[in-house]
Amino acid sequence: MERRDSGTVYLVGAGPGDPGLITRRGADLLSRADVVFYDRLVHPDVLKLAPDAQLVDVGKRPGDSAKGQERINQLLIDEAKAGKTVVRLKGGDPVVFGRGGEEMELLVANSVPFEIVPGVSSAIAGPAYAGIPLTHRDHASWVVLAAGHEHETKEHSSLDWEAFARAPTVVFLMGVARLSAICERLQAEGRSPDTPAAVVSWATWPQQLVVRSTIEKIANASEDAGVKQPAILIVGEVVRLSETLSWIERKPLRGKRVFVPRTRAQAGRLSGALRDLGAEPLEFPAIRITPPSSFNALDEAIAGLGEGWIAFTSTNAVDAFWDRLSSSGADARSLAGMRIAAVGALTAAALRAYGIVADLVPPTFTAESLVEAMGRGSGPVLIPRAEQAPDDLVDALERNGWSAACVPAYRTERDESSVDAGREAIDAGIDAVLFTSGSTARSFVELWGPPPEGCVVCCIGPRTAEAAASLGIRVDAVASEQSIEGLVNALVAAVRR
Repeated sequence: MERRDSGTVYLVGAGPGDPGLITRRGADLLSRADVVFYDRLVHPDVLKLAPDAQLVDVGKRPGDSAKGQERINQLLIDEAKAGKTVVRLKGGDPVVFGRGGEEMELLVANSVPFEIVPGVSSAIAGPAYAGIPLTHRDHASWVVLAAGHEHETKEHSSLDWEAFARAPTVVFLMGVARLSAICERLQAEGRSPDTPAAVVSWATWPQQLVVRSTIEKIANASEDAGVKQPAILIVGEVVRLSETLSWIERKPLRGKRVFVPRTRAQAGRLSGALRDLGAEPLEFPAIRITPPSSFNALDEAIAGLGEGWIAFTSTNAVDAFWDRLSSSGADARSLAGMRIAAVGALTAAALRAYGIVADLVPPTFTAESLVEAMGRGSGPVLIPRAEQAPDDLVDALERNGWSAACVPAYRTERDESSVDAGREAIDAGIDAVLFTSGSTARSFVELWGPPPEGCVVCCIGPRTAEAAASLGIRVDAVASEQSIEGLVNALVAAVRR
């Protein structure tokens, strides 16, 4: 990014956890940032929005709050003075019970330009993700947000407990350590012991926990449930609506930790589908796609394109073929005389991205179904594929009279970049692992050993399931449709069983 005499500091709210809650403005600034200073509770997927930035963890730990803030202050000034675009990425909203105001004052004092990008506060998102409307025409027309504790240097409390006791809804942040004291003080100010109360821990994260009770009993109930920070307390009649309106607890994969060993480039859509159903996708690629040992065969095939079929059996084959086609100076017009077959909806979609509508997509997303759909013939069939792929498709086509030729378009290699992080995730406990190809299953075993006992194993199709079984992996479910949706549906069904 171009350097200036003085950079700008953007105080950006990352939201409380769910990476989908980052604002479009925040995501845009992250994509253009030179350096990002992020808090401890920022979701890792949010950091992926800053692929070219230097990422610096400035999350404060217990006991180093003052020292930690002084360090952050100096870092912001130094990097901005160096002409960099600086994002100070803060959990929740930058100026709602954070220290954004202090950082703003510091930047003004040092003549550093800054902007504020609001974020979704846990005070708002926590109740919403627990099915608690903070206001409701029948229950509450106003709400109070309060800190559960104050700065230790204050001689006298500025908290208006009488107002808290009167408020139809009150939300306390950072108050779990003082939960008993808060509830006792509310009762002392006249709040009924039977007033509904709820504690929401890790709001909007897959491990979100909601404990519901009354202000008289919520402290004990939270302790029994093992509630830990970060957590918020909500008090008021609106809490009664939670059991009826709670929506996230009804998601079929709520809280499930699902290991996704696909390539980095391909994991996003699968992870998104899992997250929509309440799961926590754990992206640790077991494979990567690299060029073949030689492009000679593929280049000759591209140069000789004329009539016949091209059969694509994977999205990787589509992308690799098109990369080489473009490198040769050609484009989709070179395929004008060809008929195109695609195995699977994802492969067909990959072709459409290049402006090609497949002439044939077999009803079952397997190579066997492709052979059956093509029937008997005598023309040429070009099959761009992985360098190490077996020849069974070629053999089956030739038995039906076709003249089939496979050309290596890419290689599938083991990806060792996330071995340690993947091992940590497995040791911490995973609920499921999803295999999208035989190579992901093989590489998983080579990198981390077989999936742990009790872990649900789902495969995208029968060929992948056969490869997994040959490795000694117990397969619990196989997608009836070889697509991302089919794989996720198979996981949901297996979890329900």
